[in-house]
Amino acid sequence: MKRKLGQLESQLLAYAQMRKTRILANGDLTGPLHLTAKQERELFSRMARGGLIARVRQGLYLIPPRLPLGGAWTPNEAEALNALMRDAKGQYQICGPNTFNYYGFDEQVPIRVYAYNNRISGDRTIGAIDLTLIKVADRRLGDTTTFTASDGERAVYSSRVRSLVDALYDWSRFNGIPRGYQWISHDLKAGRVSAKELVACTLRYGDTGTVRRMGLLLEREGVEASLLHKLERPLTPTRGPIPWIPSKPKRGLVARRWGVVINDEE
Repeated sequence: MKRKLGQLESQLLAYAQMRKTRILANGDLTGPLHLTAKQERELFSRMARGGLIARVRQGLYLIPPRLPLGGAWTPNEAEALNALMRDAKGQYQICGPNTFNYYGFDEQVPIRVYAYNNRISGDRTIGAIDLTLIKVADRRLGDTTTFTASDGERAVYSSRVRSLVDALYDWSRFNGIPRGYQWISHDLKAGRVSAKELVACTLRYGDTGTVRRMGLLLEREGVEASLLHKLERPLTPTRGPIPWIPSKPKRGLVARRWGVVINDEE
């Protein structure tokens, strides 16, 4: 880990502060610092390896607003995501395990940051932040809340309701079933979310399987008939019912209204 700044390192940080920029790319320093392209690449690479700046992608780097005590720095998750998405001209929302912990559904703190976005798919690392980027269609982005940190950096999170719906929609990726059923039931009873919100969000962001499972869950919770009918309306009769709990054998009574095999009973 690099702690003592050389002349070029100091000049880079001073230049970024003078320009009031947090992002520098290949070519930005060749003129101001009188560097060759090779010298610039080596400077960026050296500082990224030393934990002084963070590589966003090849040729693009995130610069700290000021160098912290000890000389080591890494961006936080909001800085990393915002830099990456601004470069990609995309939108994102933190989701899955991160929002499950953020809203108190799950006590486990994820070691990665999961984010739906409309530009990039796959895993990335920016500084010490490990990202799992899930590319979705534009229409699947939305129902968010924004958190502003003390440094003014904003992070976009899926809302509480959207996170509950995604526990069922993206169950295989997020290990959301059967845990999500319990979370939804508890939040309904506590008045943290309403059945109306769940129905609207499910119809907008869920798929057929999500609608079927949410319908059965809300029926079990005694939700009013008019809301259940809204979920039932887009469904068509099916000869291939889906399991209530996908990880268990598909054996049990069939809730024909929803096309779900109730396989949670021993």
